[in-house]
Amino acid sequence: PSPSHGRSALSFVIRAATAQDLQHLYEMAKLTGGGFTNLPPDRNALTTKLENSDAAFSRTADEIEAETFVLVLEDTDTGAVRGTCQLFTAVGQAWPFYSYRITTLTQHSQELKRTITAELLSLVNDLGGCSEVGGLFLHPGQRAGGLGMLIARSRYLFIASHRKRFGNKLLAELRGIIDERGGSPFWDAIGGKFFGMSFQEADEFNAIHGNQFIADLMPKHPVYIAMLSEEARKVIGLPHPSGRAAMRMLENEGYSYQGYVDIFDGGPTMLAPTNKVRSIADAHHGAVESTTLDKGEKSLIAAGHLHNFRCCFGAREVRGDAVAIDTQAADLLQIGEGDAVWSVLR
Repeated sequence: PSPSHGRSALSFVIRAATAQDLQHLYEMAKLTGGGFTNLPPDRNALTTKLENSDAAFSRTADEIEAETFVLVLEDTDTGAVRGTCQLFTAVGQAWPFYSYRITTLTQHSQELKRTITAELLSLVNDLGGCSEVGGLFLHPGQRAGGLGMLIARSRYLFIASHRKRFGNKLLAELRGIIDERGGSPFWDAIGGKFFGMSFQEADEFNAIHGNQFIADLMPKHPVYIAMLSEEARKVIGLPHPSGRAAMRMLENEGYSYQGYVDIFDGGPTMLAPTNKVRSIADAHHGAVESTTLDKGEKSLIAAGHLHNFRCCFGAREVRGDAVAIDTQAADLLQIGEGDAVWSVLR
């Protein structure tokens, strides 16, 4: 079993990332294997990301601005950072947020007595203004004990406790199908024809410089899917095999695939109304009545505002507006009786 298996998953806490986490994030970025725009193995890009995140955590006003919050998973027994995730409060503000939307065109010929239905990929900015959950990466040595779930769902407790900073719709992009050599059949069929760069090159460029170059060079007319290679057609809207579990987790939260795909790799974009996401809708908010609970419901428990936000696994017992939690969770969250927590069943 991995080091985090079983009981010791309870020593992990999600917290706000700080400048001191740069080396940890850089080491993890080198393990992603590419195609991971939000965690580029580039110190300068990561430093900028941490600075932007710090600015977001430091701003106390409630209105929505285009911001990035970076959270990390820390093993409190060792101090090692073993995972990370990100929240983007409003996509498409700094530069347009592009997607391909799959649309259908039906044409009828009287003479041939035939109706032809064609599927098209149209370049759209429909999702501008949505909030996004992304950048989730868990160290390969930690993929047991439910830590992926802790990282993923801690984001929803963060949103619940800072609700005014997020939009009414949430999106999550899943990585598309990448072949053995790190290329993308989808990119080769469309983007690669116009940019003269490989998928890896375009992806790295996008991670570091933003995607304005896409707006400048991408074909503005709809693309007929039937004209693409079979390899490209087959992967449209499919997640990378390593992302299937993430897709199921998103579906369990209430997200659905609505015909939007990533313009680089054709991976599916999942969407949900923010207030209907299960971990947000079901989250209980209340003051801690006791920190000595022995047996309770297995839960995710979060406390603290902005920079002080922390989230961990724990036991809870809901008592009306109040809640009792176990001692270890109280210690990890650095809270006591009377402090407010958000919690949701594990």
